[in-house]
Amino acid sequence: MAKVLCVLYDDPIDGYPTTYARDNLPKIDHYPGGQTLPTPKAIDFTPGTMLGSVSGELGLRKYLESNGHTLVVTSDKDGPDSVFEKELVDADIVISQPFWPAYLTPERFAKAKNLKLALTAGIGSDHVDLQSAIDRGVTVAEVTYCNSISVAEHVVMMILGLVRNYLPAHDWARKGGWNIADCVKHSYDLEAMSVGTVAAGRIGLAVLRRLAPFDVKLHYTDRHRLPESVEKELNLTWHASPTDMYPHCDVVTLNCPLHPETEHMVNEETLKLFKRGAYIVNTARGKLCDRDAIARALENGTLAGYAGDVWFPQPAPADHPWRTMAWNGMTPHMSGTSLTAQTRYAAGTREILECFFEGRPIRDEYLIVQGGNLAGVGAHSYSKGNATGGSEEAGKFKKAG
Repeated sequence: MAKVLCVLYDDPIDGYPTTYARDNLPKIDHYPGGQTLPTPKAIDFTPGTMLGSVSGELGLRKYLESNGHTLVVTSDKDGPDSVFEKELVDADIVISQPFWPAYLTPERFAKAKNLKLALTAGIGSDHVDLQSAIDRGVTVAEVTYCNSISVAEHVVMMILGLVRNYLPAHDWARKGGWNIADCVKHSYDLEAMSVGTVAAGRIGLAVLRRLAPFDVKLHYTDRHRLPESVEKELNLTWHASPTDMYPHCDVVTLNCPLHPETEHMVNEETLKLFKRGAYIVNTARGKLCDRDAIARALENGTLAGYAGDVWFPQPAPADHPWRTMAWNGMTPHMSGTSLTAQTRYAAGTREILECFFEGRPIRDEYLIVQGGNLAGVGAHSYSKGNATGGSEEAGKFKKAG
């Protein structure tokens, strides 16, 4: 029997929900492109309920305990005295979410002698040192596509929020003001702007499709070029590299995975390639951008705005400069954990666990590492190496309150 260690974010500050704003979720059976939704044999939760927080337990306790497994759920994940660190030593399976990542560093892999499966309830496994997983024969899997559309919607919302200066204008109304000139002095139309995405996979392509009706000029860069039919359909301009694309764009959205090749891809030098007054939206991973370079670019006017919901580390320390820098539209990492998305990634986590315990193949589209190598979607999207370095900074969050 297995010990399953699950790290989830805390319940709402006013307690686990007893009621919800909506009674049900719209039903879909496949994603764009045809991939089916998760297909577990059963679920033990009500779709549309809070599953990603500690009390929600991803709806897994009944299934695991009825099969003789042990489930430990915690939000305490950072530092040597954390529950995660103490329970990790004999855990067979670790489940974590990108929104509240339990960083599986090389040091933690060395302590986790029994570890066989690192499972991301969501998309993005960069909080797992993939090189250690490769070296130790640990399987890494994630619930691909479960929240891609959720994130794409968030990207479009943030682009419009920045360009139209929505958040500062809302603050004027909320505080009782009617200062129209203050609201519009940083507000423009998105129409006719050039918008580019770094990576045009499931999320990036969904963003491009949703932006096309806004009559913008669409650009993209990706190491896997889209089919010519898609480029023609959306009137896309392809660029061979991000640095080739940056000078052409008024808005750049980052939708690529974090790995050693993409870490700090937006930095002091590459920011010099951007148009003055460009906007960046990053819902991919915080470490794609140099933290301090972004803050300086907003201060000196190189950028007109920066929005996103990804930080490094996560949760971000209270003194993280992105919380207070000028013209920011930052939120906690929430784009991919809407109640709709939680239903899908909880079901996908259950499906992966069923396959693992029953010795059935895990879908290729869920696999990141298997058998000592990058596998499935991981071989397409990631590179070998370690991008988890510096996760000890997460401990600052507790000290900073």
